[in-house]
Amino acid sequence: MVPAVELTQAIVHATTALVVMIGNDGGILLVNPAMERFTGQAETELLGRPFWEVYVVPGDVAPAQQAVAEALSGGTSFLEEADWLRADGAWRRVSMQNSVVTDDAGQPCAIAVVAIDVTEHRQREALVQRRATTDALTGTWNRGVLFDALQQHLDPDTGRGCALLFFDVDDFKAVNDQHGHARGDQLLIEVAARLQESAGHHDLVARFGGDEFVMLFPDVDESQLAELVSRVQAQMQEPPLIPNASPPFSVSIGAAHGSPGEDPDHLLAMADRSMYSRKRRRTAR
Repeated sequence: MVPAVELTQAIVHATTALVVMIGNDGGILLVNPAMERFTGQAETELLGRPFWEVYVVPGDVAPAQQAVAEALSGGTSFLEEADWLRADGAWRRVSMQNSVVTDDAGQPCAIAVVAIDVTEHRQREALVQRRATTDALTGTWNRGVLFDALQQHLDPDTGRGCALLFFDVDDFKAVNDQHGHARGDQLLIEVAARLQESAGHHDLVARFGGDEFVMLFPDVDESQLAELVSRVQAQMQEPPLIPNASPPFSVSIGAAHGSPGEDPDHLLAMADRSMYSRKRRRTAR
């Protein structure tokens, strides 16, 4: 029968998981072959070096040092995800089980880290999430995200209100009929890009459907609506971001302001009516 110690060593040597043991001074006490391949360095080169100099990405050094220090002082193992730096310079997302090792007196003396590279898995999750929340053509948020944001900002207890701008591309059907659907799609991409250019960090741009878009501005006073419309309208009149990619266009813009407690559908309907009112006034001239 193979001794347990030898079996343990064989498992650590054979596993594709990244195994590293860190001493109470932060120095590396042990690595397995998978860790050698990940770092591009032999065990003899790694032993004794501070772990944060080997695989911790810039910016994460202080949090990593603190997490290890707290685990050793408290004797508590923990799960964690972080970015590690691979030998080729690539950042890889790893999921770690950090287990505190104790000495004969029962005192924490090291941390055994077993890490699994979950980069591709997290990328697939992000892709699924992105597809579920964004418009496939324009890359803007979809209606679901818009309604979630409206409910948040109009919540009667925690909301602070918001402003909405509602956009409709003028004569969009004629663009599709005269230039084809591919050019129509390119026009929508152009409109979305301009809206995103004019959006602030906390503002939201969503494709509402067809040739309709909505911009949500949190914490905006009703008196600022006219200025918002003018600013975005000016952005729409800028030269094309992609010359000759889409035919000339114009948009009609409606505006509405919602206070906490208002119904999201009612606010959208007000912005929609405002947009059609402006469109009728323009076409009647």
